[in-house]
Amino acid sequence: MSDYDRDKEIREAIYAGENALSSLREAERMLNSAGNWGLVDIFGGDLISGLMKHKKINDASQCLEEAKRDLRTFSRELDDVSGIEAMNVNVGDFLTFADFFFDGAIADFLVQSKISEAKRQVREAIYRVEDALRKLKRQ
Repeated sequence: MSDYDRDKEIREAIYAGENALSSLREAERMLNSAGNWGLVDIFGGDLISGLMKHKKINDASQCLEEAKRDLRTFSRELDDVSGIEAMNVNVGDFLTFADFFFDGAIADFLVQSKISEAKRQVREAIYRVEDALRKLKRQ
């Protein structure tokens, strides 16, 4: 591979990584919002807070799907650059169905737990993408 081709592959990987990082940060923001509404719902919320929580969960879910697509693209681009470990990041899904139909303290806590786990996974993915981008930029 020529230096030009390698530089091109690195630029493409950096671009894909920055897109993935942006998607992950948006997903994190949406998960934080869903978590906040989830706490309102647990501690005395009403129908409105429950509906807002579900809207925010749906928004977060859409952001997570976009982040997963961007992470897959980033992983493929990393495969083209030797010396950088490819990524395999899993992000969770939610218990929206159970919470919506069995609205109560146990279901609310389960949903809140899933939101917290998804936030942890997104933070881990952000860390890994940032680390890979640092390595790419040093190439």
